[in-house]
This record gives sequence, C-alpha cells and structure tokens, in this order.
Amino acid sequence: MSASRTPGFRRMSKTHKFSIAGIAAAGASALAFSLVPGSAVAGTETQVAPASEVAWSATVDTAKATALQTSIAEQNAFTAAQAKAAAQAKAAAQAKAQAAANVKAAAKAKAVAAAKAAKAKAAAKERALEQAASRAAARKPVYANNLDGWIREALDIMKKHDIPGTYHGIYKNVMRESSGNPRAINNWDINAVNGVPSKGLLQVIKPTFDAYHVPGTAKDQYDPVANIVAACNYAADRYGSIDNVNSAY
Repeated sequence: MSASRTPGFRRMSKTHKFSIAGIAAAGASALAFSLVPGSAVAGTETQVAPASEVAWSATVDTAKATALQTSIAEQNAFTAAQAKAAAQAKAAAQAKAQAAANVKAAAKAKAVAAAKAAKAKAAAKERALEQAASRAAARKPVYANNLDGWIREALDIMKKHDIPGTYHGIYKNVMRESSGNPRAINNWDINAVNGVPSKGLLQVIKPTFDAYHVPGTAKDQYDPVANIVAACNYAADRYGSIDNVNSAY
C-alpha cells in the first residue's frame, strides 16, 4: 500500500535534512556563547576562552578559597588557644591568691585562738590563786585580841616549830609574871640594874628575846605573841617546857 500524502506536504531530501541540522547546531553554539560571562552583545564579535583555561581558573579559585578557609580556621584555632591559655593562667593566679589568702586566714585564726587560750589560761590561773587564797583565809583562824587569843596564836606557832607547851602552862606563868599586861616592865631587879629590864607578858630580857626569837613573829619584846613564843622557846631549851616553870626563870 502506498503511503498517503498530505496535500501541500513534500518529503525532505537528505540535503534539506543536513541544512536544518546545521542551523540547529549553530543556534545551540550561539546560545552557549551567550551564557559565557563577558560575551559580546548580539551582533558583535565574540571570543570564547578555551575549556582548559576555564578549568584552570576554576581550580585556582578553589585552591585560593580552600587556602583562605584553612588560614581562617588556623587563626581561629590560635585565637581560641590563646584565650584558653589566658583563662587557665587567670584561673591559676586566682587559685594561688585564694590559697595564699587561706593560709593567711588560717594563721590569723591560729594566732587569735592561741591568744584566747593564753588569756583563758591566765584567767583560770588567777581564779585558782584567788580560790586558794580564799580557802587559806577561810582555814586561817581568827584570834581575839586579848590574852586568850594571844596564847592560842602562840600555841599554833609553837606547834609548827616543835616548841612544847600547853595553854595552862603559859597562862599560869603569864599571870605570875605580868598579870596579863603586855606592856609590863620590871625596873627594879638585877636585870634592870644591868640595863636590860624584863618586858612583856612573860618578862623576858632583850638578849634572851633576841636569842630565842622565832621567825614569823614580830621583833618586839612588847608584842604579846612574839613575847610568849620566844619565852616558851627559851623555857623549852632550859627547862624542857614552859609547863615546868613555876617561878622566876
């Protein structure tokens, strides 16, 4: 069957086909040239860079961009490292300063504690001394300022010095010698004639009083306690005890 033909349509020959293909190719090339930057305006002469030069330019630009990015990254890393080192140095300095402050505070606290302890110790010692003095004062007997008190005080002193004698022995001799008058003095016996009169409760002369005076008592013949103790000390040395004296001695 023969092919039908459309009125007005004529089959193209090979020559016609080649012509159309050439025109299409030329249009595509012109379109490609128009897309290249820097191409001339339509109707002017256009020069197209070779493909190798375009590829080399793109490679160089990529290398430059990569190098710039690398440089920026390295600079950022260096800056970050510097900041980190500065922060670490600052932290170390702060830690050192804090440690020094802690040491200083500890030393100050130790000194304050030591001062408080010393003060408390001194106060405790003072209180102890006061308490001891108070106890001693409480234990110390109070003697009446009369013959009874004088004899009792003299007996306590004699006991500390191992001097024998009793209340009765002292009392009987005091009453015979001075009638209990601590200011009594004998101005008529041989001692008075010799310039050393007997004085005090038990009428002792100055040389005897000085020789048998007991430390801790007054150095006064008229002092009642000192007079009794010295006289009893003399009597113990010569007669064994004041209790053995029943007359002038």
